[in-house]
Amino acid sequence: MGKKVNIQDVFLNYVRKKRITVAVYLINGVKLEGVVKGFDNFVIIIKDDSQKMIYKHAISTITPSVEIEDIEIE
Repeated sequence: MGKKVNIQDVFLNYVRKKRITVAVYLINGVKLEGVVKGFDNFVIIIKDDSQKMIYKHAISTITPSVEIEDIEIE
């Protein structure tokens, strides 16, 4: 049996490597935009004019600024 794919990690790593700007919507309705600089199991670091560390439990949605077509999730 193969290793389970963590879709969240695949997506975040893809937008990080390609330097794709993302909109991060928090559960309180706040929208933050920037490029993903890094992430772990608990936080995401994004950078625009400033750098922000966002706890994943506060995030509702992450939307890339461009359509992602060549991401491989298998």
